[in-house]
Amino acid sequence: MTTSPVTGAELARSLEPLGVSVPSAVPTHWYNLAADLPEPVPPHLHPGTREPLGPEDLAPLFPASLIEQEVATERYIEIPETVREIYGMWRPSPLVRAHRLERVLGTPARIYYKYEGVSPVGSHKPNTAVAQAYYNALEGTTKLTTETGAGQWGASLSFAGALLGLEVEVWQVRASFDAKPYRRLQMEAYGGICHPSPSDLTEAGRAILAEHPDTTGSLGMAISEAVEVAANNPDAHYSLGSVLNHVMLHQTVIGQEAMVQLEEAGEPVAHTVFGCAGGGSNLAGLTFPFLGRNLREGTTTRLVACEPAACPSLTQGEYRYDFGDVAGLTPLLKMYTLGNDFVPPAIHAGGLRYHGMSPMVSHAVALGLMEATAIEQDDALAAGLLFARAEGIIPAPESTHGVAAAIAHARTVTEPEVVVIGLSGNGQLDLPAYSRYV
Repeated sequence: MTTSPVTGAELARSLEPLGVSVPSAVPTHWYNLAADLPEPVPPHLHPGTREPLGPEDLAPLFPASLIEQEVATERYIEIPETVREIYGMWRPSPLVRAHRLERVLGTPARIYYKYEGVSPVGSHKPNTAVAQAYYNALEGTTKLTTETGAGQWGASLSFAGALLGLEVEVWQVRASFDAKPYRRLQMEAYGGICHPSPSDLTEAGRAILAEHPDTTGSLGMAISEAVEVAANNPDAHYSLGSVLNHVMLHQTVIGQEAMVQLEEAGEPVAHTVFGCAGGGSNLAGLTFPFLGRNLREGTTTRLVACEPAACPSLTQGEYRYDFGDVAGLTPLLKMYTLGNDFVPPAIHAGGLRYHGMSPMVSHAVALGLMEATAIEQDDALAAGLLFARAEGIIPAPESTHGVAAAIAHARTVTEPEVVVIGLSGNGQLDLPAYSRYV
């Protein structure tokens, strides 16, 4: 499948604001946790010299604006109006009181969920996909390469590419490529190109297949392939859907909205916030604004990262420098990691199958500012069904990890408190994951 060529004039026009009205509740700035952390996040290191990276080291992969955001220390960074107009297609996303779930659980807790499944793609991923596509197009990039697990990220970047005039090429983890054909079709509907990973299209992919011909793939493998293609094409850049600081930054629209919405609902503070965690973008987007308030104002909101027991980087990994990919093409990141050669089981929550964790999330956990728990797949999907039968929304398999931890907690609550769940996406294209549980 091919995409129609886009002229420079057409590309330039696509970056200009349309002048449409944007809901006032859509944030005007992204929140940067780096401004409030008691200790700075350890720097990324050059894979060859092991010295801190400079902007020139990242220039082959990222536009200057995103490189600046990766190391930014100011508390707020303005959202371009073109990006904010696109956000206005679905933001602010709803914060919903889960009255029926509360009744089913018989809990005195007041449970709310922040629902990102209302985006055109069905998850939180467009929050950064649109921003990254915008900054790349602004710099003259014509193509983006990326990896994806369950496919939400690949679909989101394809969606953003369609709106902003960029070609998008995606390497999807083989296990999810085979199990989720409709996600690939979603990417193609937006004009994206999707390959199973590892593939025979790259040196990294061919080397992996030669050693492990029957591998189900991993995000680390897919990253190696996408990075290789971007590095060898002067007109292309690489785009990452999680892990890096600028991705965490873009996602903070979630938590900023949630804090305002809670106040509007008469809840000045959240007691506990649960979010699923794979690479860290959904979790950071929801929790970092709450964490910043804890650090600035002394509030005590408890923040819980909920990861799969099959890929437990925060709860069983080591906090050390590691590559973000299998081939060792990426910078070294200080993070909780299971090792860059770790290949997790082909669990249904494909978006959480990453060997490492965002350096910013890892740093917060290492400083004791955030907790982590591991959830078994059976428990996660059972919780997803309970939630669906109480609230009507079928959560994405990734989201069910946060739902499961929140339900377990709510069942132990004896006094009223406010619990917030990050419902990072819907499971409409992931229904086979539930088949053995219904």
